[in-house]
Amino acid sequence: MSNWRARGPVRWAAYALVAVALALLPFALAQVGTTWVRITNYAILYVLLALGLNIVVGFAGLLDLGYIAFYAVGAYTYALLASPHFGLHLPFWIILPIGAGIAALFGALLGAPTLKLRGDYLAIVTLGFGEIVRIFLNNLSRPVNITSGPQGIARIDAFSVDGFSFARPQTIAGLEFSGPVKYYYLLLAVMLAVILINLRLQNSRIGRAWEAIREDEVAARAMGIHTRNLKLLAFAMGASFGGVAGGMFAAIQAFISPESFVLVESIMVVSMVVLGGMGNIWGVILGAVLLSFTPEILRWTVEPVQNALFGRQLIEPEVIRMLLFGLALVLIMLFRPAGLLPSAVRKRELTEHTA
Repeated sequence: MSNWRARGPVRWAAYALVAVALALLPFALAQVGTTWVRITNYAILYVLLALGLNIVVGFAGLLDLGYIAFYAVGAYTYALLASPHFGLHLPFWIILPIGAGIAALFGALLGAPTLKLRGDYLAIVTLGFGEIVRIFLNNLSRPVNITSGPQGIARIDAFSVDGFSFARPQTIAGLEFSGPVKYYYLLLAVMLAVILINLRLQNSRIGRAWEAIREDEVAARAMGIHTRNLKLLAFAMGASFGGVAGGMFAAIQAFISPESFVLVESIMVVSMVVLGGMGNIWGVILGAVLLSFTPEILRWTVEPVQNALFGRQLIEPEVIRMLLFGLALVLIMLFRPAGLLPSAVRKRELTEHTA
């Protein structure tokens, strides 16, 4: 207790420094270019997706390879209710809860028939679900045009509150706030709220029940845990975070199409959870940030390096970028199989297994 109290001021000082850094980050990035502010916004969206998937994979131990489908559901819900497509322009604070609710419903629909599946079988079913949703979105344009098919939905409304639009640049208190900067602060607030919810869930009775199901479902059922309802709850809650992230993605992008929700995106989110450390909230955030920024950093460095060394492009930058990206993931999985910041339970499991 004395150590805790002694470290209290240092802890709060560290929190204050992190808060100041996060508050000033978009203005520092804007000095380089607004592109990096946009990249940061998309990184926060990936953090939201990774935290949602961590509930399913990290807390409950259910492998989901079709998680991007809930992202698509949230994005299309926002696009259909806030665009000229159906002539509806509802405010975002109404659409986002609707998108989260519809995504949670889809999560429960996915979880219901897969309650007895584990491992590879569950992975295959969830993978198929993600592809089915994408194919439906790609084909729901005839005989009634619902999603505009592969053409997507354009001119989606930006977030706005009483004339304050998040998409338009604006000067506030002498500071220039561009659209990406304003969205950054909104996304940051949503991310902090989602982190708080995850922390509360992890230490709650529900979180401990999920952990028991992950470790041994038979033993958890014998202890009186209602495994069916809790697994459905994990699918629904994880999906709801994906729905919120999808709605915010649609507002920021102002255009969506089925090509934004391909299988590679699902694999990317799963990689973020595994890389950071399944079940560890801070590890998942680290994995999402690293896998969001690393490809972009490689994109900006591969081409100049080739020009400096050889005077021309010998290999396409995209090919080199993906090779380096894949190599880094393989090395991390070889030397840090539990992830960069593994949870205590996961780390103990791997230590006992290797011993």
